[in-house]
Amino acid sequence: MAEAFSPVDWREHGVKIIRAGQLDSNTPQTPGMQRAAAITQARTGASKLWAGTVTVHANAKTGAHHHGELESVIYVVSGRARMRWGERLEFSAEAGPGDFIYVPPFVPHQEINASRHEPLSCVVVRSGQEPVVVNLEVTPAEPPEEVYWIDNLHPAPPHP
Repeated sequence: MAEAFSPVDWREHGVKIIRAGQLDSNTPQTPGMQRAAAITQARTGASKLWAGTVTVHANAKTGAHHHGELESVIYVVSGRARMRWGERLEFSAEAGPGDFIYVPPFVPHQEINASRHEPLSCVVVRSGQEPVVVNLEVTPAEPPEEVYWIDNLHPAPPHP
């Protein structure tokens, strides 16, 4: 027996384009950065992802924070990102244009613009719709330990 098929209105329930000038800054913020949402349930119907932009001004840094159970991916569009993470932000690594940064759930972290003159511009994608931003009071460890991002496929760069 054939099931009844209801056609989908792909015009209304298909691809969505969010223009650069239509981002929504009415989203939880962390001191030192400006977040703007592009892909949300309300704007696009997304149910499993949140995406937007983050700008950190020249020579600025964010407060320490985490995003609860959410995973985050940060793509550096322009500028130089220095990431610090850990209970006391005791670890540090840098990323530049074209690099991706993965932040696991509950990891305390801080984004730092490593440039004194240029803004840091990034795209952020999170694994859920909840606008979880838990701002933390942390006394950073100084100096942080520099960590090289390696995996089983890519060896660590040579040490100078």
